[in-house]
Amino acid sequence: MKKKIIQRCLIGATIGLSISYIITIIISAIINNGKYYPTVPQLIGLCGNEINAVIVQTVCSLIYGAVFAGSSVIWEIDSWNLLKQTIVHCITISLTMFPIAYLMYWMPHNFIGIAVYIFIFLAIYFFIWFGQYFSMKKKIEAFNDKVKTTSETSS
Repeated sequence: MKKKIIQRCLIGATIGLSISYIITIIISAIINNGKYYPTVPQLIGLCGNEINAVIVQTVCSLIYGAVFAGSSVIWEIDSWNLLKQTIVHCITISLTMFPIAYLMYWMPHNFIGIAVYIFIFLAIYFFIWFGQYFSMKKKIEAFNDKVKTTSETSS
């Protein structure tokens, strides 16, 4: 299990960094003034200069991706029920994502900004969760139907 977590964390860190970089390109393209915006201005102010801000954002993106990918092993703990898996997974990624999102200024630093971030995070989390749940349920039903059909024809 530890080896699987480490492998997923390494892959996830790479993916997290890649996504972060692509987002900065997209934001820079949307602003469309010929400049590249690697971080938000508030982070540059917090870090003292642009290179420090980019380093902090890079490290945070690596951590973000690693935790997100590494925590996927929670879904493979067969001794846990789905509710426990969901709660532990949601808390694990929340405890990583929220501080990073706050530090990176991906949300306004006020009550409304934090509340909106939490609402959007939970809405996206549960939208994806329900999609995965119903997709898996459909696959299991199809598998069970196939097993049932196979057992009936061999009887």
